Amino acid sequence: MGCWKQEKTNTWAFPTLILCLYGFFYMMKPSEPFLTPYLTGRDKNLTTDEVTNQIFPVWTYSYLALLFPVFLLTDYVRYKPVLLLQGISLIITWLLLLFAHGVMAMQVVEFFYGMVTATEVAYYAYIYSVVSTQHYQRVTSYCRSVTLVAATVAAVLGQLLVSLAHVSYFYLNAITLASVSLAFLCSFFLPMPQRSMFFHRKDTPEPLPGADKGVAAGGSHRPSSCQEEKSPNPAARGPTPQPQAGNARPHSHMLSVLLQLAKDLRDCYSSRKLLYWSLWWALATAGFNQVVNYVQVLWDFRAPSHSSAVYNGAVEAIATFLSSVTSFLVQYMKINWDHFGELALGIFSAIDAGCLFLMHFSTNIWACYASYLIFKACYMFLLTIATFQIAVNMSMERYALMFGLNNFIALLIQTILTIVVVDSRGLGLDMVTQKSGHLVLPLSLFIIICHHSSLLPFNAFRIKDAGL
Repeated sequence: MGCWKQEKTNTWAFPTLILCLYGFFYMMKPSEPFLTPYLTGRDKNLTTDEVTNQIFPVWTYSYLALLFPVFLLTDYVRYKPVLLLQGISLIITWLLLLFAHGVMAMQVVEFFYGMVTATEVAYYAYIYSVVSTQHYQRVTSYCRSVTLVAATVAAVLGQLLVSLAHVSYFYLNAITLASVSLAFLCSFFLPMPQRSMFFHRKDTPEPLPGADKGVAAGGSHRPSSCQEEKSPNPAARGPTPQPQAGNARPHSHMLSVLLQLAKDLRDCYSSRKLLYWSLWWALATAGFNQVVNYVQVLWDFRAPSHSSAVYNGAVEAIATFLSSVTSFLVQYMKINWDHFGELALGIFSAIDAGCLFLMHFSTNIWACYASYLIFKACYMFLLTIATFQIAVNMSMERYALMFGLNNFIALLIQTILTIVVVDSRGLGLDMVTQKSGHLVLPLSLFIIICHHSSLLPFNAFRIKDAGL
């Protein structure tokens, strides 16, 4: 029996199944679309200004502070302990949401939720340490898809319970607590990886298979690595193999790994193409996160939850579905993204800019809902292209490095926006001006990157090269 169990856990199917179960219950949070109405309603009795200026900013700060150390810790302890930490943080977050009261308690909630988001890297990286490269494409598809399905199901369930069964937001949070508790239990059954990308490497990293098969289905799907040995681009080559920890002192090994990571990052960003795409990624993600973080506040301002029907769950479900569809369709578009990728960035960034303008100036809640749907779908579509353009010629290790640093820069920009626009210790702008800051400042980021990235396609030589 023990041998059978060991054989079972050594296959790719068992850890993939357990991780998918973990991802489903982790994303099954029907209360999330209704967080602002819950905090400002009779359950918590907080004001909109307290939620916006004092509570929500804590998530941004904690996420920024934890992202880099957690990124390194995740690889060093080989993923599973960090998944356990994420499960504990989820449980603490929803226990406090259910039973704690006051601004300070909700700030603690945001800190632990910052821990949750910072540890997400463990979920997306774990599977690559326990399966062989031939299964990367399949397990990536499974793990990504299950989170999208869970988020959609959760949003629909939350909306149905609120609209039809008139369930209170308190019980939605209780359902979420039960779901994340199940996720925590699932994490115990995950096999402990024997290797990781950087600190516990067994050999030279293998290139990902199937680079010529097109773009990954989703914006977060990692496209396959191209033939690294054929590329003159230094960013395409994988990291130099490191000596194992058993052959050197732990401190020396760790220092050598960190130095190698720094060298790899320098090589990656020495490519002008990768630098431009990474710049768009960082700026656009900062703007997107800022809008998503405060869009419920805008909706509650346009249609107060205490006097209007709330359709946040339905909107989030549709937005997730549309984002999945647009990201999936990229792989079927027979377009040379090297030539027209920047043009796509310019066009769809302009559409996103128009959506932000409409969300800011329109007083109609349905216009705000529709603008948000288009905004999110366009962003996910562009992110899919950017992901492919960055990752197509890179090893998994270097892609992980650039992914982490791009998100760190995005979070740093978002933190600056939060301090300037939102935080009561910063400008502490009034509600109307804050809406302008939340929407117009991210808009300015999109316009700036449009200026930098969409000029190239209109260059006559590039259009000539494209065969036009």
